[in-house]
Amino acid sequence: MSDLRKIIIDGMEVEVDPSMTLIQACEQAGVEIPRFCYHERLSIAGNCRMCLVEVVGGPPKPAASCAMQVKDLRPGPNGEPSVIKTNSPMVKKAREGVMEFLLINHPLDCPICDQGGECDLQDQAMAYGVDFSRYREPKRATEDLDLGPLVATTMTRCISCTRCVRFTTEVAGITQMGQTGRGEDAEITSYLNTTLDSNLQGNIIDLCPVGALTSKPYAFTARPWELTKTETIDVMDALGSNIRVDTKGREVKRILPRNHDGVNEEWISDKTRFVWDGLRRQRLDVPYIRENGKLRKASWAEALSAAAAAMRGKKVAGLIGDLVPVEAAFSLKQLIEGQGGTVECRIDGAKLPEGNRSAYVGTATIEDIDSAKFIQLIGTNPRVEAPVLNARIRKAWTHGAKVGLVGEAVDLTYDYAHVGTDRAALAGLLDHKFGAVLDAPSVVIVGQGAIREADGEAVLAHAMKLAEATKSKLLVLHTAASRVGAMDVGAVSEGGLAKAIEGADVIYNLGADEVEIADGATVIYQGSHGDRGAHRADIILPAAAYTEENGLFVNTEGRPQLAMRAGFAPGEAKENWAILRALSAELGAIQPWDTLAGLRQALVAAHPHLGSIDEVAENEWQPLPVKAMGKASFVNAIADFYLTNPIARSSQIMAELSAMAKARGAKPMAAE
Repeated sequence: MSDLRKIIIDGMEVEVDPSMTLIQACEQAGVEIPRFCYHERLSIAGNCRMCLVEVVGGPPKPAASCAMQVKDLRPGPNGEPSVIKTNSPMVKKAREGVMEFLLINHPLDCPICDQGGECDLQDQAMAYGVDFSRYREPKRATEDLDLGPLVATTMTRCISCTRCVRFTTEVAGITQMGQTGRGEDAEITSYLNTTLDSNLQGNIIDLCPVGALTSKPYAFTARPWELTKTETIDVMDALGSNIRVDTKGREVKRILPRNHDGVNEEWISDKTRFVWDGLRRQRLDVPYIRENGKLRKASWAEALSAAAAAMRGKKVAGLIGDLVPVEAAFSLKQLIEGQGGTVECRIDGAKLPEGNRSAYVGTATIEDIDSAKFIQLIGTNPRVEAPVLNARIRKAWTHGAKVGLVGEAVDLTYDYAHVGTDRAALAGLLDHKFGAVLDAPSVVIVGQGAIREADGEAVLAHAMKLAEATKSKLLVLHTAASRVGAMDVGAVSEGGLAKAIEGADVIYNLGADEVEIADGATVIYQGSHGDRGAHRADIILPAAAYTEENGLFVNTEGRPQLAMRAGFAPGEAKENWAILRALSAELGAIQPWDTLAGLRQALVAAHPHLGSIDEVAENEWQPLPVKAMGKASFVNAIADFYLTNPIARSSQIMAELSAMAKARGAKPMAAE
């Protein structure tokens, strides 16, 4: 391409985009530049000076490579390419000087610091620093902040890189952190000592290059080299964030984000990051059978034969919960329909049409939000339903996108045009079609709150018509990680949830804890936690949680992703697919697979797009027939972000966060 520019980095000639910064150009050429304050997803601060390089022919001093663009470089005297040196004596001396300054006030308490072993300051001091300091004065100390129950602070270690301030302001959209003072009095603080009010705050732990901000729940429990690291997928919302689960022995110690530009970039929500303490509390670890109104422990053989006896010759309905992998949903559908029953995954009553992927997934990818010039939200609060997706909408808004909302007026961390709260406002949108925005790329995002009422299908049809009329792409924002995959395998029944369980003698409840089941039917509950579903059950089959089995999950945009096992289920609990396979043998309708691989082969043979891991299939546009909508206002799907599933409800950290959020939302009372 003609608009690329030639530069020479350490004697190597490369062609780069002139709008790149020098640090990016060096990275592209494979030359590593040390940095503390620079981060590719945050604005440039240029205040740590660790990334200094020598620009030949420039001023006789090193230049900060994060703040200088390639187009600012001067060519040589006869038009030769500009020359940059990253390992000259000048650069080496400058880096040593910067490192010496950074360590002047640093407490050097690595043995008791949680960042030890994965600390940028340690690594760069080893690589670029010197082994002595000429500074003999006493060290400065600062008071620690109270940022809440998630982030532990030791501000004496802070090197003022301001990454946390830039993240909370630019990505999370809250204005509670900043830097006050000048010179040696400069310190990062939270204004008026407030705790952080964001469900993305845990990301500042990853961003902090030193041990100033660490994880409070994880504090002093393990060192990074003791942990077994497993790359997997998150199921706390339907975004399918890429995560890494770190285990020590059989216990999950922490959950960290992995980079995936198409899904979660490199952020995760606080529920995803801190829910791990719920994985070891209130677990079901042995089968139970209810006798005389009380549950008693049973063996697997006894529980399975009791379940098979209860199901034989009866009218059976299967319910699929929010955290169920696609394989288990497929297996349950085979099992229940083989017994003449029906299976239902839309347990919140969402009116998602079977078989029409453009209506229950949409046509937009999550990445389409980045380039959208207009985003219309319908009946959703993405800040609670998918915080990382909300950060992406905020990023589009900071780049000039306009956002409209039909539904409850809530704080989304960015400005939006509030069109109205009810169905009439949605119908009105069709009349004036966003005005002049038509030619720009735009996205219509429909939440579950909009489509779970009786007229949900009519609302969805109107949203599809709006997307069509404005040449927008449609994204259906789900709240349950398992929903799209279960819809893909056709785990739906005519007439929805009420029809499925009406008149059923036996209800096979696969992890559906959000459903109230009336008395009368026999309930077989298969799940991981002693939550609402287990309380109502007559037979309990203990199953693995999402970190304890391999499984396939399809996210809200229709992207199949693999979740890998990080540990083993407690006690006698088994993997979901294995329980269903064993039960099929008891029922005399043996499923034709003995391994997860065999089950997956059958699954992909029946639904080929599920074999394309990490690819978003294009969905054929099939608009729904437009019908009259009701008159009600839209109500958002999630009332309490922290307590949406059995794992979160078993977590002490989530309970504390939920209580804090409630207290924050309560009206302040006058002191009298």
